[in-house]
Amino acid sequence: QVQLVESGGGLVQAGGSLRLSCTASGRPVRNYVMAWFRQAPGKEREFVGSISWNIRTYYYADSVRGRFTSSRDNAKNTVYLQMNRLKPEDTAVYYCAAGDPYYSGSYGYSDSPRYDYWGQGTQVTVSS
Repeated sequence: QVQLVESGGGLVQAGGSLRLSCTASGRPVRNYVMAWFRQAPGKEREFVGSISWNIRTYYYADSVRGRFTSSRDNAKNTVYLQMNRLKPEDTAVYYCAAGDPYYSGSYGYSDSPRYDYWGQGTQVTVSS
């Protein structure tokens, strides 16, 4: 089992930037597909971005493409989400997640059931 802890959330003005971190313990992040999701009050959990286990494939939601960048540092056992040009609609609790890179079910990279482990979340609030 892998444990995930997010950090880096906070309050920022629209147009500003934040970098979220997700540090794993128990297992190395290189063993997993890593992803970021977010959930705003009253809304369903939304896919943000993901990185394949070999850092060869990246996916981004249309709502954040061009503004957010996901990355990982296997040596530090940490994944990151760099968020630029933030908008008020980006306000949400952000979660990192880990999934089996050899998953062969019907869920895609943007589907939350595809991931087995989740962090506790970190709040991002963007003011206008």
